[in-house]
Amino acid sequence: MWILVIGLLLLATLALLLGYIRNKKLQKKIDEGELNEFPEAKELDVECCGQHETCERDSLLAAVSKKIEYYDDEELDEYIGKESDEYTPQQADQFRDVFYTMKDTEVAGWVRSLQLRGINLPDELKEEIFLIIGERRN
Repeated sequence: MWILVIGLLLLATLALLLGYIRNKKLQKKIDEGELNEFPEAKELDVECCGQHETCERDSLLAAVSKKIEYYDDEELDEYIGKESDEYTPQQADQFRDVFYTMKDTEVAGWVRSLQLRGINLPDELKEEIFLIIGERRN
């Protein structure tokens, strides 16, 4: 029991010492003009694992994940191979219906899923979709 208590005290003392040394180094960099201020702690997104520079959930790259996930959009498979400028307004509305019923956090995964399935987004939706994805990243 005493070994555990002593171990915890030593660990706490080491953490305090390392924190003090880190703060001294940062203060020295501020004094020398390398930094303007102490760096702020970053708030992590609880939905992202944090193991990647860009969260896999927010990535549009099909190479990030090879898993095809459907978002109640199986009917869009009929557009596999169709060019983005060849959609009729009614066909674009099918994409729009799926897009407007999903959460903001699902949009990047949906676009990645469409890419993996070989489905191009209609041109008239691209700007709005990428705007939402950009807002999520910021």
